[in-house]
Amino acid sequence: MRTDDELLGAWREGDSASGEALLERYVVRLSRFFRNKASSGVEDLIQTTLLGLLEARDRYRGEGSFRAFVFSVAFNTLRTHYRKVGRDADRMDFGVTSLHDLAPGPSAMLGAVEEEQTLLAALRRIPVEHQVLLELYFWEPLSAAEIGAVLGAPEGTVRTRIRRAKALLEQEIAAVTDDPRLRQSTLSGLDDWAAAIKAHPH
Repeated sequence: MRTDDELLGAWREGDSASGEALLERYVVRLSRFFRNKASSGVEDLIQTTLLGLLEARDRYRGEGSFRAFVFSVAFNTLRTHYRKVGRDADRMDFGVTSLHDLAPGPSAMLGAVEEEQTLLAALRRIPVEHQVLLELYFWEPLSAAEIGAVLGAPEGTVRTRIRRAKALLEQEIAAVTDDPRLRQSTLSGLDDWAAAIKAHPH
């Protein structure tokens, strides 16, 4: 299988089939990225991101991975989306505001079991940047350096934020369920549940 950079190089040289193959490689991942961040319009967000990648194709210079570049475009697409629909768009801060605040309804991603549902609900209650960080870390998985490229933060800062995000997630898991058994099984099985969600993105 050709690497992302090999496909990108061929695409830049005029091979449209390589471009299509490269973008298609990320459709499922983008679906997973947006489905726990929007109650509707997921397909539009995916298409906007793919268009953004098409337009930004020549701006990627190989610093970091193309995978991180894809998610940086997706993150900007998400930010633009909520700034358009938000009532306090100018003051919206993804470092503070959660998707539960922005879109209180259920996400388009539904967990198959109670623990997954609890995890997804809790993720939507922590600040968006922390949610994105954890999802990229657990589900993709991106390295701290790659996540830093997505969020525009140094690698060391990302590592600190991962610890903070996990602590916030634990607090929200406790907040969304008063069942001690469910709380414990969700927390103790975080890696397993994340893997299960990754395996079933739709």
